[in-house]
Amino acid sequence: MNFVSAVSCLLMFSLALLGHAGKCPKVCSCDGTKLTVACVGKNLTEVPKTVDEITVKLDLRNNNLQELPRGAFTHTPYLTHLNLQRCNINRVKEGAFRALGRVVSLNLAYNKIDILLQESFDGLSSLKELHLEHNRVEEIQPGAFTQLGFLNMLAITHNQLVYIPNLAFQGLNNIKWLRLSHNSLNNLAHEAFAGLFTLSRLSLDHNELQFFPTQAMSRLREVTRLDMSHNPMIYLGEESVSMAKLTHLYLDHLSLQDLSEQAMSGAPLLTHMDLSHNQLRYLEPLTGPKNLGSLNLTGNPLYCNCYMRPLKRWASAGGIKVLGACAGPPHLSDEPLKAVALLDLRCRSRGETLKDDLEKDDESAQTPTAKPKLKVKCPADCDCDIEAQHATCEGRGHTKVPRGFPAKTQLLDIRSNHFHYLPSNSFPGSGQVVSLHLQFCKIHEVESGAFQGMKNLLYLYLSDNDITFLDSGAFTGAPQLTYLHLDGNRLGQFPGSALVLLPNLFVLHLEQNAISKLEPTGLLSSKTPHLKELYLTNNSIASIAKGALDSAFLATLHLDSNQLTEIPTHALTVAPNLEELRLSKNLIPFLGPKAFLPVSQSLKRLYMDHMGIEKMSMDSLEGLDIGLKALTLRGNKLENLPDLNLLKGLEVVDLQDNPLLCDCPLLPLRKWVEKVGMEVMATCGSPPEVKGLKVHEVHVFKSCQEGKSHEPEATRPPKLNTRKLTPKGFGSKEKQMKPKLKKLHTTKRRPQTKPKETKKKKKTL
Repeated sequence: MNFVSAVSCLLMFSLALLGHAGKCPKVCSCDGTKLTVACVGKNLTEVPKTVDEITVKLDLRNNNLQELPRGAFTHTPYLTHLNLQRCNINRVKEGAFRALGRVVSLNLAYNKIDILLQESFDGLSSLKELHLEHNRVEEIQPGAFTQLGFLNMLAITHNQLVYIPNLAFQGLNNIKWLRLSHNSLNNLAHEAFAGLFTLSRLSLDHNELQFFPTQAMSRLREVTRLDMSHNPMIYLGEESVSMAKLTHLYLDHLSLQDLSEQAMSGAPLLTHMDLSHNQLRYLEPLTGPKNLGSLNLTGNPLYCNCYMRPLKRWASAGGIKVLGACAGPPHLSDEPLKAVALLDLRCRSRGETLKDDLEKDDESAQTPTAKPKLKVKCPADCDCDIEAQHATCEGRGHTKVPRGFPAKTQLLDIRSNHFHYLPSNSFPGSGQVVSLHLQFCKIHEVESGAFQGMKNLLYLYLSDNDITFLDSGAFTGAPQLTYLHLDGNRLGQFPGSALVLLPNLFVLHLEQNAISKLEPTGLLSSKTPHLKELYLTNNSIASIAKGALDSAFLATLHLDSNQLTEIPTHALTVAPNLEELRLSKNLIPFLGPKAFLPVSQSLKRLYMDHMGIEKMSMDSLEGLDIGLKALTLRGNKLENLPDLNLLKGLEVVDLQDNPLLCDCPLLPLRKWVEKVGMEVMATCGSPPEVKGLKVHEVHVFKSCQEGKSHEPEATRPPKLNTRKLTPKGFGSKEKQMKPKLKKLHTTKRRPQTKPKETKKKKKTL
């Protein structure tokens, strides 16, 4: 009886859940059986509040959420999977995920997040996978991951990290795989990976590391796979790799010219080592690895003479498979190493000598820095965290920059105070500071030498102040500055002269200022030779002179919400690596021929929303073939479009909110929409009977399918006669449509019967 009662209760509860699952937001699709909700590509600006409470999987990809506020998901506490890809999210506020204690997978890839704040992920106590790929993360604050004790995989690839501070990943007690590929890392703090006792796989490929980070890596006692490929290292000294359980090491595509035979002495379990595509001319037998089975030397300029005999004997004795081929001498050129006999490895003259660089200083042999003392002074009304090397005086009413911070402080946060101006030498004793926050401090003047002595400063946040001008010596003493935030000030011109002393500047934020024009006077190429990202959104830029944007490295350029009246084609002629261009919300009614040809070989993302575009030249997109991945033209005044068939690489297309004329001239677009394997957001603006419908859903194109002669006409907007298809009086629609249809079918064999058939179809719409 008890068993029957239990089963009955379970059935009743299940039925109640199914009944409750009928609740679904209007723009979403819901599956009450699987408890899933999908709201993909609906231009949502906030998380839907009517999502059923018992939903376990929520897909919000391709929306426009921008910011995740505190408690954004309190109404869906049972979620296990949350997808927030491509939602234009630029900030995750503290406590945004606080109710999601059951989520195991969170995807935040392809957004605009630039800083991982403390407690950003608070509440995700069950999370196992966190995807942050393709964002703009440039800083990880201490404590960002302390709540993620069950996380197995963390991906922060394709971001803008240049530095990993001490204890950056504290709290990841079960992490297995950490992916930091495709950043700009050039420095790792000695304790950057401290606390990652379960990490078994680390990806650091495609970064800017010039030396093997020996001390940081020595903390990773459980790592078995390490990928360091595509970093500009030229030498590995003795005991560079000291990782007790490492089995697979990838050092391919570096710039290695020499390698100590004892470089791997601290990696006894190494079985696979990839040294392909380096600059090695020879290699000594490696001491340390006892079970090495594979050594890849492919793509190295190996010179097969007597100095390669020890390697050959060592490989043969240990059964090591060595891949690679000889680059010289000429009689052995391109001969595989495994096919070369010992007798062939001979030196024919005393002039064939090898360089010995083992006497070079090895940075990895430096003595570790002493641990900070337990008792350290801290300025009044400030808090200093000795272990995290973090000090803050945020919002404490200071009128002068506090002094006396601990010497080891790396993150200094003194935002939301009232300094008004920064005098020379404002931060004495702050030589170890890496990140400095000065937002909302009402600063209107920065005196020359204000940051003197801050030799390790990488991140400087001067956002939301009252700065109108920057002296040429404003950043004296901070030569390593890489990320500079000057957005939300009152700068009237581009601060070119102030950037001369910042040769390592990588990202520059100048949004929401009063810049009216860009001049070519040494703007980018000479003053900021490595600048990769330039943000000029929401200024008053009306003109850009030729040469003003010349840069060999510039990859991201945001010019949206300015006062441009034409595409700055002439200013992009020397920007060969530009990948993302934003021009939205500039009043540019016409796109001329070959508007983007100078950057067509590199451009991947082009945004032209809400620009008032009325017409596009049929060759305005010429050159943007397989490389362009994203194209948005939302909210313009286009009735027709150029042929998009050549854009074979597109992954994202947004043509929504354009008054497209859904008639035969638009047939090429209709066919293209049907052919591509992705969702194309395009709706009809006329004729009236199909207004608001999606282009691929309307039937007015059926009468055009047999007339191939209409496709070329579709690429000639000047011949369109919209007045015939958009009459003032709706009652006279058929009379006005009929002449148009006759004109369209004049080339067919039986013109007498076609108008009747077409008219009949129009009545059924």
